[in-house]
Amino acid sequence: MRKALSFVLGATAVVALAALPARAADDVETQVQVCGSCHGQNGAPQVKETPIIWGQQQSFLVKQMHDYKSNDREHPIMSPIAQAIKQEDLRKVSAYFSAKSWPAKVSAAAAPAAPEGIAVCRPCHQENFQGAMSGPRLAGQSYEYLVAAMRSFADGERTNNLDMPMLMRQLSDAQREAIARYLSTL
Repeated sequence: MRKALSFVLGATAVVALAALPARAADDVETQVQVCGSCHGQNGAPQVKETPIIWGQQQSFLVKQMHDYKSNDREHPIMSPIAQAIKQEDLRKVSAYFSAKSWPAKVSAAAAPAAPEGIAVCRPCHQENFQGAMSGPRLAGQSYEYLVAAMRSFADGERTNNLDMPMLMRQLSDAQREAIARYLSTL
């Protein structure tokens, strides 16, 4: 059911992007309206496997959009959407989302103790996992998204980062799950 819904949303998004009037091509806000159907109109995705992109690192967003556009990263919904965006608009779209505020968490409980193996994440994702030029923000992403992303790197399904597959293969499934759970609480 989720795959069918994802396909319908993706197809709708691609059609909506293609149907934008030519005069709206420079209007980034008009261009990105379709993104809210998956990533949330307020930055909080409705489906937990979908990443938060509001307030994410601009350099990371540019790279991911470029990778979807060039098929270095594939996704049945994102690849066609990225391919419909002009190359010169990738930075504008990424800047739009990175300038948004990260969605507020609902009454966050105290974060559990940092799990074994998390030290490998800090050099790129920074001390509080808020991200930087070297890596995206992980703090506050959903457990479901994080564990799926780490698993796809470990399994070799996702290869658009040279370091992540090796790093994720060094961790056990249980370690990756504990890290994902911890990061989702931050």
